[in-house]
Amino acid sequence: MLEHLLHRDRLIVAIGTATVVALAWAYLAGGAGMDTEMMADMPDMAPMPWTLLYAALLFVMWWVMMIAMMAPSVAPTVLLYATVKRKQETASRAAIDAWIFLAGYLVTWAGFSVVAVLAQSALERFGLLSMAMASTSAVLGGIILLATGLYQFTSLKHACLRYCESPLLFLSRHWRPGTRGAFRMGLRHGSYCVGCCWFLMVLLFVGGVMNMAWIIGIALYVAAEKLLPFGQRLSHAAGAVLILSGTIVLARAI
Repeated sequence: MLEHLLHRDRLIVAIGTATVVALAWAYLAGGAGMDTEMMADMPDMAPMPWTLLYAALLFVMWWVMMIAMMAPSVAPTVLLYATVKRKQETASRAAIDAWIFLAGYLVTWAGFSVVAVLAQSALERFGLLSMAMASTSAVLGGIILLATGLYQFTSLKHACLRYCESPLLFLSRHWRPGTRGAFRMGLRHGSYCVGCCWFLMVLLFVGGVMNMAWIIGIALYVAAEKLLPFGQRLSHAAGAVLILSGTIVLARAI
């Protein structure tokens, strides 16, 4: 029975990844350790005072959010990696290395989460975020929308998206052997995904960091951009909408 299960390495990886994603969404739906009722009832109240515990809680919130939003779109790459490894190694080794690849990917988003917490701290210090962790400044919101839209047309965005939407291209160009290689590949793929999507995550400061409608909307868009065959055209269309939205918000605010 054990040998039979080990030969189902890709199924194990797929089920495990789906479980991780489900737990991450459940954590977010439960409020991510935050008092979401108070945040909703008093959105204009000053944010919580910063302590080491509060900063750690915010880091966990951001990282779990990134896992929930990004892990589904990297699943095809992880499964393809497991398939290739299965032809080189034993089934159990392939499954283990696939998990290590995913771990490297998620570590990259942990790094992004640290930066996000620091950015949130700076915005709160200048009074630009509400209790609901949303921008209190229409000008800031407009700038974020406009900048995110412009970024959708940059060469860096296109270069990163190219590797994110093509697992075969990434694996063929950045293959590294061994367990250490699996972790390095995960880190590298994660860096491409951060380069592709980091500005989209900044949009959470406009709608509210714990606004589930915004979180789900951005997650669905990211998945569509990476998994559908017209990802770059979708990226340009979204960029145009964001630029228009940012321009309108700024025009009304000034």
